[in-house]
Amino acid sequence: MHEVKDTARALVRIGYDGRVHKTFRGHQAKERFDNEVLVLRHLEKAGCDFVPRLLEVDPEHLKFVTTNCGTRVDYLGTERMKEIFKELESYGVRHDDAFMRNITYRGTDGRFCVIDFEFATLLDGSNHPPQPDT
Repeated sequence: MHEVKDTARALVRIGYDGRVHKTFRGHQAKERFDNEVLVLRHLEKAGCDFVPRLLEVDPEHLKFVTTNCGTRVDYLGTERMKEIFKELESYGVRHDDAFMRNITYRGTDGRFCVIDFEFATLLDGSNHPPQPDT
């Protein structure tokens, strides 16, 4: 597997089959894992097609596997970035970590996608996400 991100909070790897493997660790790992799984399930049910789809969930090891949403974006205008995160809100989710590092580009259909929902909020108020470290 190819390692994409290795931080105190998560290890993200891409398998040879293209699937994304994310393992949570560190501060509030369980809460962040639970929140991201909840939000991704909500977005799938809502029909949002520009976020990863959960393929496997392993709560015991705080790990899940998702579809791959493309490659990191090196540059994106501020207004376009705001539009992408605003579109996400039409599916009932506020990202709460709305930075370019959480946007990817899916070349198969030319679509910008949003990733990394561990701090996201469901706009109906049904979740209570952990707060990012300051």
